[in-house]
Amino acid sequence: MFFHLHAIAMTSTHRPEPVRVWDLFVRVFHWSLVTCILLNYFVVDDGEDLHQWLGYAAAALVVSRIVWGFVGTRYARFSDFFPTYRRIRDHLSRLRCGQADGHVGHNPLGALMMLALMALVLSLGLTGFLQTTDAFWGDELMQETHEWLGSALIASAGLHAVAAIVMGRLERVNLVRAMVTGVKVMR
Repeated sequence: MFFHLHAIAMTSTHRPEPVRVWDLFVRVFHWSLVTCILLNYFVVDDGEDLHQWLGYAAAALVVSRIVWGFVGTRYARFSDFFPTYRRIRDHLSRLRCGQADGHVGHNPLGALMMLALMALVLSLGLTGFLQTTDAFWGDELMQETHEWLGSALIASAGLHAVAAIVMGRLERVNLVRAMVTGVKVMR
């Protein structure tokens, strides 16, 4: 399988073609969300006011990204990359055969991960908020659920980062740079 995936990187004969993919909103959203998550998980103590506000900010960022997914620029719209069964199946099939499967926007697996990450952030926001209510104040199950969601988010975000680097190398596209500059150089 490695040989087939490695062949993807070797089969491209096109000249590098820069394409403006990620608009300013998407890039600011992405790096702001990364900052909120990293601060909340690794720096700020649980239960502090800053922890709560960073959590609410992360949830608000995701809600705004969902809206942008319907009204934003071409590659930011869910219609451009929504991970249907067929898109995922075709993407995996091309990867297994060693065929280049470059997507200007999110590939189907990247889209799936993006939606999962957003669902985790919203779930964290909800469980964090519920812990401030009378009904769930001090509720051990809610606290454990919130902690489990936080760990799942960090694990998923780590997988997302590794996958972006690996797929970027296989497809010979610097995906991290594209998320900073907004421009993807398609090869």
